[in-house]
Amino acid sequence: MAAAGALERSFLELSGAEREKPRHFREFTACGVGPVPAAAGTAKYSESAGGFHYVESGKLFAVTRNRFIHWKTSGDTLELVEESLDVNLLNNAVRLKFQNCSILPGGVHISETQNHVTVLILTNQTVHRLLLPHPSRMYRSELVTESQMQSIFTDIGKVDFRDPCNYQFIPAVPGLAPNCTTSAAWLSSDGEALFALPSASGGIFVLKLPPHDMPGSVSVVELKQSSVMQRLLTGWMPTAIRGDQGPSDRPLSLAVHCGDHDAFIFALCQDHKLRMWSFKDQMCLMVADMLEYIPVNKDLQLTAGTGHKLRLAFSPSLGLYLGVYMHASKHGQFCVFQLVSTESNRYSLDHISSLFTSQETLVDFALTTTDIWALWHDVENQTAVKYINFEHNIAGQWNPVFMQPPPEEEVLIRDDQDPREIYLQSLFTPGRFISAALCKALQIFCRGTERNLDLSWIELKKEVTLAVESELQSNVTQYEFSQEEFRSLQQEFWCKFYACCLQYQEALSRPLALHLNPHTNMVCLLKKGYLSFLVPSSLVDHLYLLPDENLLTEDETTISDDVDVARDVICLIKCLRLIGESVTMDMSLMMEMSCYNLQSPEKVAEQILEDLITVDVDNVMEDICGKLQEIRNPIHAIGLLIREMDYETEVEMEKGFNPAQPLNVRMNLSQLYGSGTASHVVCRGVCKIASTRFLICRDLLILQQLLVRLGDTVVLGARQLFQAQQDLLHRTAPLLLSYHLMKWASQCLATDVPVDTLECNLQHLSVLELSDSGPLMANKCVSSPPTIVELFFQDVARKHIIAHLFSEPKAPLSQTGMNWPEMITAITNYLLQILWPSNPGCLFLECLMGNCQYVQLQGYIQLLNPWCQVNVGSCRFMLGRCYLVTGEGQKALECFCQAASEVGKEEFLDRLIRSDDGEVESPPRMQYYDKVLRLLDVVGLPELVIQLATAAVTEAGNDWKSQATLRTCIFKHHLDLGHNSQAYEALTQIPDSSRQLDCLRQLVVVLCERSQLQDLVEFPYVNLHNEVVGIIESRARAVDLMTHNYYELLYAFHIYRHNYRKAGTVMFEYGMRLGREVRTLRGLEKQGNCYLAALTCLRLIRPEYAWIVQPAAGAVYDRPGASPKRNHDGECTAAPTSRRIDILELADLERECSLARIRLTLAQHDSSAVAVAGSSSAEEMVALLVQAGLFDTAISLCQTFKLPLSPVFEGLAFRCIKLQFGGEAAQAEAWAWLAANQLSSVITTKESSATDEAWRLLSAYLDRYRVQNNLYHHCVINKLLSHGVPLPTWLTNSYKKVDAAELLRLYLNYDLLEEAVDLVSEYVDAVLGKGHQYFGIEFPLSATAPMVWLPYSAIDQLLHTLGENSANHHNIALSQKILDKLEDYQQKVDKATRDLLYRRNL
Repeated sequence: MAAAGALERSFLELSGAEREKPRHFREFTACGVGPVPAAAGTAKYSESAGGFHYVESGKLFAVTRNRFIHWKTSGDTLELVEESLDVNLLNNAVRLKFQNCSILPGGVHISETQNHVTVLILTNQTVHRLLLPHPSRMYRSELVTESQMQSIFTDIGKVDFRDPCNYQFIPAVPGLAPNCTTSAAWLSSDGEALFALPSASGGIFVLKLPPHDMPGSVSVVELKQSSVMQRLLTGWMPTAIRGDQGPSDRPLSLAVHCGDHDAFIFALCQDHKLRMWSFKDQMCLMVADMLEYIPVNKDLQLTAGTGHKLRLAFSPSLGLYLGVYMHASKHGQFCVFQLVSTESNRYSLDHISSLFTSQETLVDFALTTTDIWALWHDVENQTAVKYINFEHNIAGQWNPVFMQPPPEEEVLIRDDQDPREIYLQSLFTPGRFISAALCKALQIFCRGTERNLDLSWIELKKEVTLAVESELQSNVTQYEFSQEEFRSLQQEFWCKFYACCLQYQEALSRPLALHLNPHTNMVCLLKKGYLSFLVPSSLVDHLYLLPDENLLTEDETTISDDVDVARDVICLIKCLRLIGESVTMDMSLMMEMSCYNLQSPEKVAEQILEDLITVDVDNVMEDICGKLQEIRNPIHAIGLLIREMDYETEVEMEKGFNPAQPLNVRMNLSQLYGSGTASHVVCRGVCKIASTRFLICRDLLILQQLLVRLGDTVVLGARQLFQAQQDLLHRTAPLLLSYHLMKWASQCLATDVPVDTLECNLQHLSVLELSDSGPLMANKCVSSPPTIVELFFQDVARKHIIAHLFSEPKAPLSQTGMNWPEMITAITNYLLQILWPSNPGCLFLECLMGNCQYVQLQGYIQLLNPWCQVNVGSCRFMLGRCYLVTGEGQKALECFCQAASEVGKEEFLDRLIRSDDGEVESPPRMQYYDKVLRLLDVVGLPELVIQLATAAVTEAGNDWKSQATLRTCIFKHHLDLGHNSQAYEALTQIPDSSRQLDCLRQLVVVLCERSQLQDLVEFPYVNLHNEVVGIIESRARAVDLMTHNYYELLYAFHIYRHNYRKAGTVMFEYGMRLGREVRTLRGLEKQGNCYLAALTCLRLIRPEYAWIVQPAAGAVYDRPGASPKRNHDGECTAAPTSRRIDILELADLERECSLARIRLTLAQHDSSAVAVAGSSSAEEMVALLVQAGLFDTAISLCQTFKLPLSPVFEGLAFRCIKLQFGGEAAQAEAWAWLAANQLSSVITTKESSATDEAWRLLSAYLDRYRVQNNLYHHCVINKLLSHGVPLPTWLTNSYKKVDAAELLRLYLNYDLLEEAVDLVSEYVDAVLGKGHQYFGIEFPLSATAPMVWLPYSAIDQLLHTLGENSANHHNIALSQKILDKLEDYQQKVDKATRDLLYRRNL
């Protein structure tokens, strides 16, 4: 409309937070001092209320911005509450009880100074002064950043209510009016507290308390019209003070205006005169007769005035205004005056306006320099609030305030509905009942049962359900009754409780006063149970809700500059109102249900029209048709109305505050309207607008259907008819659905979310990289469940709106005032714009998603989806998130896939795929799929990941990077699910070789960990054979041998493919590493098995190919990620340029296999040898076996590897020596190793010792293992002689047979001269034929026998040794013995020689 919003004519009442718990008041008792008068407690006063606004409450950067105090008095109780629209105040409610006193109506007055807020209280017997800190002195900084702050009442418990400086009895002064109903109080410029009370004689008593920080006495002054003053000090008992005035001069209403150095007291008296007093001069400055301004005043002249009220309004630029309400029996009149001062201190009243009203009972009124706001009770005891601009309203037409309607008196329940469900819905739908009314009704209904009434909204609902159901069950006397009887009984008890709630709701909704803040133009309605706010209504709502008499006088210029258009709109509104009045409750419910059930509104409107025509007994349709005839251009008027109600815009609101603004400005603005109260008021305004606009759109849709029906008449031409059908109907229906959706959202409560759910949600949002965005904040702690719109406003929308409002201010922010009507209108409109379904941006939906309101989000989208084509993809995505939470994975997947088509078209989806680093390599849709796949992965739905990735592959096309990513994802989740074949198939389709290799490595590792080796071995690995072998080899060489079986896997892999040489190589390497790295018995067992397996593999190969390459001993295999080897200087060592290659054939493997078995044998016999046996060579193993006493095994090893047996014989000889000289312990230990060796025979003729058995084992070995040079005898004898052990006879005799000469040399080496002499003697005798068989001489010395010989060198050495010590007679004897033998020998040799020569010469 051309002038839409140019003038806001009417206001709406919006209640405060009705779902809050009943306010918790801290209670204090203000006790009196001195004796209690006899008349104490006799006065009874009605309840009253009032409010106080801080002087700087309208300044943008003040601490007291949007902050005020309101109170309620009842009997001896005063309830004080401090409210703020910006922050939630803590400890902000106190209840003061004044014992034996009654607080005067209007007896609370609050003033502020630079440092304090002073509360002045008058009761019928006492006056009080409460000194509280000023908010500007309570905080360290004026910059308020917290969402919660302490109230000025926080430390009221420290106040001394007995302090005589701040508390005083009203003295029993003669002439003081009993049961006075008016009073005034103020602070002087010196800090004195002054209390004014009416005098029965027509004057005014003023009681003065000295300043709180200065000593002084209390005084009482009476102001009399004769200007005579008498001072009454406390405690005096003077005589009666009488003047010339009659009782009709008694003041009915007092008001005080404080100037710089004086206080002017205005008194509206029973004689209908207004008197002005100067407290400084203590004289009456002016008397004005109000009857002069009343046209018909004869009745008033004869009666004393009652119900007159006086209010003041001051403006520094305009001066002081006085508002006077003159009450008559059936009517009343407001007179507005301006105080005019002349020279010589004379004052007069300049009459501004007289306004008349027909309401009977005025409860309260407020005055500004331009308006009068009035609160009435009408004839039916209904609340009415109106206001008027007394300067410019020539017609005297009051502008209405549309009050919040009370809840329905009856709840209609259909037969198919559950009474309990419907009543609970009626009781707990936001905006109907306040929690205090429900709590009181619950308390009464339970008849004194102890119940905790400090309940949240949800807890209260449960308690109400429990109470009514319990009451129902306690009154059921029959065990069996029909369903209809039970339903009837159930409905009866719920109706009873509902009626109780209605009574308390009505009682608590009784208005007590108006509170008007002239600095912000905010008007509040103070009721008995709660606080409500008055906000401007838009022009469309104003016209639709306006009473008929007001609509007739509506200024057409406020609608449009074109008078004809304005008249068309007004006429159109009248038609809509007629339709709205005709629509029954059933019809209205039909439309609401059609919107909720996603049915066509046009068809329902057509059905309602049919019903209206059918039941039209009052000819309303004819009236409507008649009014339509008056509209010149109905299509244009309807279009104008639709445009006015449509909040659609293509420009999205800026997000966040302007960074160019200073930090302190941004932080201060971020708190603006941040309290729960402001949030509730704004969102209730949205709900009220949505509800009203829904009705307008409903009626407009019905009217359009009527226009279509009247198309053949003169109302519309053919072209306009077509336009109405095609254009207007299709524009109105979405408008109707939009307002229905916002109404639903405004009444839908948010649910409390557990902490773990919030944390899980944040994790999911972090995957989507949305957790840092504005809408996704954790849910604030609130005492009552907010609606989802309130939650959105608190968390997100408020800061966006405030930032937008102050982004480009028309004036400097420091000079910007807080005008409540303008601010609340702008904020509500912007909130409606953000919430509007067809606008870009998804802040509301994001907020619900971020705060885990999944059920509400799902319901919202389901109501939105069929008809709104904006943000379709974003809605589908968020609906998918809801389905994920509720466990409906397939539905979620379907939604995610549907949202993919909108990527790149919607802001939310674009932000979803936006990368912080700015590097965008893949197409937007692929980025979207990547985000969703990651979300599904975190949620733990691998089946859905596979399905979505498979669908995305078809869209990836030739984008090989996306293809690789998606197929890798498919592979990974198939593998996680155990779908090995599908995982392998996905692996083979990965186009990126690097990713393919990574996935192949993962496949190998995972299947090994799961022991699903058969699948791993049997996969074909086309073109991946070498890679698989390399991966398994790398893993085999990189992990622990005993906990992983990669070598065995590789062995099976090669065996399955008949590659036996590779298989043998693998097992041989496995065995080698087991010997080096696994020093356990189990490791040796596995080593033996590995060598056997390798040996078996080579035996399966043709002999010419039965060989393998031996892995280098101690080689460092190239493993992925292995650090390079460095020298002492830290430089990387160069890799060897060449490496020796050893070929192992079948025989080599057999020897290694034998060695492995021997190692195991040793380890089983001696556990201490396990640590060194695994990697020991054959030579080392011989030593270990000898050390362990396993001589048979050692000999077997030596024979296998063609090693000498010397270490074995030496070791056995040494053990024999130890046993020879050992004790019983050594004998016992010897049986263990003796048992491990097989003796050649068993002696049973006598008891054998371990020593004997050891010597016998040695003897058996010497007999069994003979060598050509008798090495083993030599080494045994050498070992014995080296330890000084006498040689056993059997050993000497044995060695004599094989090498007597060497025995002689050994005797000589160890200085065994006597034994050597004996041996020489025996040897010479044997040569000569005596005992030759004992020396192995087959033929002794003879001419016919072969030649014989003696070890002359050794004998000469023996003789030389014996001859060295000529003093030793024994040696000389031994030497002579040898010489004799040799001489005998020589003689026989000569003879044999001669015989031999003789025989040759024959």
